[in-house]
Amino acid sequence: MTNPLKSVGSKLFFIFFISIVAFVLTVGLISYNISKNIISKNASASSVSMLQLGQSSLEYFYDSIEKASLQIFASSDVRTMMSQLSETDRSSYEYVTLRATLSERVMPIGLANNAIRSISVVGKDGSMDALYGSAIIEVGSNNAWMQQVYDLSGKSMWLQGGENSFSSDTSKIASARALIDPYTNEQYGLLLIEVPVSELMSEISDISLGQDSQVMIVTGNNKLINQVGTYLPGQDSPIALTDDQLKIGKDSFQTKDNLVAFAGSEVSNWTLVGGVPIESLTRDAAQIFELTIYMCLIAVVIAVIIGLIIIRMIARPLVNLMVLMREGAGGNLNIRANYKSKDEIGRLGRTFDEMMQEITTLVKQTNQSAQEVLETAVELTNTSKTTAIASREIAVATEQISGGAAGLAMESEKGSELTQRIGDKMKQVIDSNVTMGTAASNVRTSSENGIQYMNDLNSKTQAADDMIRSMVQKVDELKNSTQSIVKILDVLNKMTKQTNILSLNATIEAARAGEAGKGFRVVADEINQLAIQSRQSIDVVAQITETIQTGINETVTVLGSAYPIFQAQIEAVKEASIIFAHVQEDMGGFINQLSEVSDSIVELDESQNVLSVAMMNVSAVAEESLATSEEVASLSSEQLTISDNLVRLSDKLEQLSNSLKQSLSKFTY
Repeated sequence: MTNPLKSVGSKLFFIFFISIVAFVLTVGLISYNISKNIISKNASASSVSMLQLGQSSLEYFYDSIEKASLQIFASSDVRTMMSQLSETDRSSYEYVTLRATLSERVMPIGLANNAIRSISVVGKDGSMDALYGSAIIEVGSNNAWMQQVYDLSGKSMWLQGGENSFSSDTSKIASARALIDPYTNEQYGLLLIEVPVSELMSEISDISLGQDSQVMIVTGNNKLINQVGTYLPGQDSPIALTDDQLKIGKDSFQTKDNLVAFAGSEVSNWTLVGGVPIESLTRDAAQIFELTIYMCLIAVVIAVIIGLIIIRMIARPLVNLMVLMREGAGGNLNIRANYKSKDEIGRLGRTFDEMMQEITTLVKQTNQSAQEVLETAVELTNTSKTTAIASREIAVATEQISGGAAGLAMESEKGSELTQRIGDKMKQVIDSNVTMGTAASNVRTSSENGIQYMNDLNSKTQAADDMIRSMVQKVDELKNSTQSIVKILDVLNKMTKQTNILSLNATIEAARAGEAGKGFRVVADEINQLAIQSRQSIDVVAQITETIQTGINETVTVLGSAYPIFQAQIEAVKEASIIFAHVQEDMGGFINQLSEVSDSIVELDESQNVLSVAMMNVSAVAEESLATSEEVASLSSEQLTISDNLVRLSDKLEQLSNSLKQSLSKFTY
């Protein structure tokens, strides 16, 4: 019994059923997702616009506080009084008077803005003076937030209440600004304007991004300014923004469950963040999903009806046709479908009837052919046996021819190998001869270069000899010049002595003249000093001249010793040139002899190549004969095998013919 699930009707039913349901379900789900995405995109743009409007209100709020701070900061009188207040003894009457005056100046500014809770001055030592309103500020000189405000050099900074801030009360925020002395330009305290968070949140109380939405203000490190659900001010925001998002200023993104939009403030560096559950935005799109489910159920019913119709129209005729085919397989060739319809099933039935008619005709023809094949198989068996006997005799003769060809091929292979070895040795001799020729050419070239170098060396040595002779001559001239200098120094020395005598005579005459010869005496002393200095200079020049003369004598001695050495070097260079010339001449003869030997070796190598080619041809012919003999032997053996197979196939054909006749006898027609 066949499995109903494997029938064509069942398969068609499931195909239509699954296709219709899948199509309806796919279209519905795609429509649902597209609707959700469109709603989310529109909500994102709307949320960003809404938060921008809210941020504009907050910017106006921040600016109003900033203007109050700048109004106080811009008044030089107020800053001067604040500076004096920080330096005045807090227990003095002057301090009380100064503080009251400041309060009167600041109070109108505080009253002009209802959002301001208090205005205070905080000294560098942590002391606090409330100039307007009642402020409870816990400060200390080592608070980090104070240092951050001082680092801004007069620019404002918005602070959140909480731990390590101006107040532990998280429901407060403040705008802080460093106070700078207008004369010394030194920072002496902070101006702190305190504002309740409720006043800040009242500016955005009308903002709503949708049902179950949340709006919050967060600091640059993602800390809450206002309470959001169970999250208190000062705690980490339930929606954390990255540094890149904080730098963008305004944008929107989606988390797993929420749509988030944000807009930043350039004044306070705080960010207005809004989040709304995606589920609440896409709640209306759920109607599309419900409609998809209903349409899917309707499609199931329609698919079942269509499937049953298809089973009735297609499956039943196919089952009837299958039953007829089974009867035909059992040997009944008289069966017919007799379908009258014009569709594919009707054409299939008529084609089945034609097939059965053709099979009946084919069986009749096959029965006649089987008898003829049986008679032919008997004749083929006798012929195959005769062919097998002849093939055995041919195979024996071919094996003998193949053996002789194999011996000839082995001998020719040995001759070819021996010729190849001789050729290799000849190549080695040629290579060695070429190497010797190259070496001889190199030696000859080196000899030519050596002769050239020796000629250059001979020329340079001759030039050096000429230079030494010239140097000896110049040194002799220099020696004569130094002797002339010595004579001149002797003359100068005598002149110096005469000058000394003249100065001495002048001194004596000045002494005789008394007071009248004082000036003449001074001149005589100066002349005496010049004479002494001239004598000292002459002595120094004489020593230098003596040193030069000694060096010249030593130079003459050295040059005299070097001259025979240069003469010997010239002779050695000439002899070396002669030796190189002989080497060059001998290497020329050696190269000519090598050339003759090379020509002889080349002729011998050509003869060897001719012999090697001849041996290779003999070997190739022998191998070809061997291959042909082996191929003939293989073909003979194959022919013998084919003949044996032919005999066996002839017997098998006879058996198959008998079996075919028995099989055809089962059909009824």
